[in-house]
Amino acid sequence: MNPLPASPADVLAAFAAEGYIGTDDIAMSVFLAQHLDKPILVEGPPGVGKTELAKTAAAVLAAPLIRLQCYEGLDESRALYEWKYSKQLLYTQLLKEKLASLLDSAASVEDSLAALQGPGELFYSADFLQARPLLAALQSPQRAVLLIDEIDKADAEFEAFLLELLSDYQVTIPELGTVRAQQPPLVVLTSNNSRELSDALKRRCLHLFIPFPDLKLEQRILRARLPQLDAELASQLAGFVAKLRELDLKKRPAVSETLDWARALLVLHADSLDPALVTATLRVLLKHEEDVALVRDQLHRLLSA
Repeated sequence: MNPLPASPADVLAAFAAEGYIGTDDIAMSVFLAQHLDKPILVEGPPGVGKTELAKTAAAVLAAPLIRLQCYEGLDESRALYEWKYSKQLLYTQLLKEKLASLLDSAASVEDSLAALQGPGELFYSADFLQARPLLAALQSPQRAVLLIDEIDKADAEFEAFLLELLSDYQVTIPELGTVRAQQPPLVVLTSNNSRELSDALKRRCLHLFIPFPDLKLEQRILRARLPQLDAELASQLAGFVAKLRELDLKKRPAVSETLDWARALLVLHADSLDPALVTATLRVLLKHEEDVALVRDQLHRLLSA
């Protein structure tokens, strides 16, 4: 594992070396999260680099990335652990074969219970436990980056279940007791703001909001991720996308879609934007027909302004 960056400026430089062009706010949040052992709650519109932040942190730290994708109905068995029932069933069959010989040697009821105690305890041991992402992050021998992606899609009950892990880096398994992290993971939770998260969860986290980038930052992102992209085309592209975000669209284009559009233009060997090219490739950038129609109606104004 690589050493922790010594300052927010070092975080910014290390992220840039991995192709992630961040802001001072992002660098400060990552720096403090590492040194205070606090989770980061990253909010913002989809596609602005929230998930990439966790991936980049793992790359910078040379740490394993463990990801939990949240969804409605997610429960402990999918997030924390589950018992290996098939293995337990096989163990039960083996136990049946050994049971008679175990009990034959017992002289009393107490001796029989004592003889059964060992096999019974083994039944709910770590040997039969399947670790899911949360437990795997706690058991990781080296510090991991734990990405809890789109926490706003999980139910409020699951959000409450996370509180012990986020505050103490431990979880309680009824049959085994408390499991504490060998090395507290760097935890990154992301949210697209589809619902309001609880104050209890927010209180345990450093809060970071990533908005759409401004014109200059988006140009830097384009040049860093696609160095083969011409500087003038990158400037035109970022400027056009910035104007689209000012329109009343059902879905404004995110950074990920700007990058997809730039890649499409590279494939087409484009060296500048013109109405025919933009019309032909607009669906790479926009995901709703109403938005496509709205932009087409204003295309000449948007390209000439």
